[in-house]
Amino acid sequence: MSEESTANAEPKELLSREFIQVELRGTTAVINLRRPPMNALNIAMQNEIAEAATLVSGHAGIDAVVLYGGEKVFAAGADVKEMANMTYTDMAHAAHKLQAAFESVAKISQPTIAAITGFALGGGLELAMCADFRVAGDNVKLGQPEIMLGIIPGAGGTQRLPRLIGQSRAKELIFGGHMISAQQALDIGLVNQVVEPAQVLDTALTWAQKFRGGPKIALAAAKRAIDTGANVDLKTGLTIESTEFAALFATQDQKSGMNSFVKDGPGKATFVGS
Repeated sequence: MSEESTANAEPKELLSREFIQVELRGTTAVINLRRPPMNALNIAMQNEIAEAATLVSGHAGIDAVVLYGGEKVFAAGADVKEMANMTYTDMAHAAHKLQAAFESVAKISQPTIAAITGFALGGGLELAMCADFRVAGDNVKLGQPEIMLGIIPGAGGTQRLPRLIGQSRAKELIFGGHMISAQQALDIGLVNQVVEPAQVLDTALTWAQKFRGGPKIALAAAKRAIDTGANVDLKTGLTIESTEFAALFATQDQKSGMNSFVKDGPGKATFVGS
């Protein structure tokens, strides 16, 4: 299946809940956020996101995953109305569940791409940062405006944002609570690609298609090594890398990849995911 045909592939529904739908397009799973008008991330939606992430992670028929909020908005943040009257005790419990839901997205074993339209603010941006890559429409607005509500990001913003763009820039966004444009986000490395709004989903699907038929086990190992290594010192990170590297020599994909390289040159191996 070509990259172009994947974008237009007939979707097959894998999961349908009140606020989340998962569909399969070729070998790419699309997790659709669908709580109009702004995809406010209430507790029920967070639980459904976790369910969707668990479903697709490691799925034999899925090579990549796209997170998509629709043509008008990715997600404008958490449900403030739901949170407004929560007590400390309420939120102490809810915050852990919120982070666990988003962490389940970050731990999806396949490559993940957030396809961002309209707004990705607060929890919406935190969700997008759980993906490996971000494609944004050229009219999007991104930010962590929680400080304007007298709180701070609670779904990973104070941790993932500095790791993506550096502490100083992250503090500028979090302390100021202001929105930035797609071009500004691209300039500081918060998004990977900016396209016309109508092309956001197709661009993400085309990017996802590059992983079709790839070495799933090696890709998952690379993702674990990078993500885990980012949170430890260099020596520990190198140990993680060497362990993941050596373990791949127990896989059929390593044998196929190296034997194919020796026999036919690079880029011609067939991987089976074992």
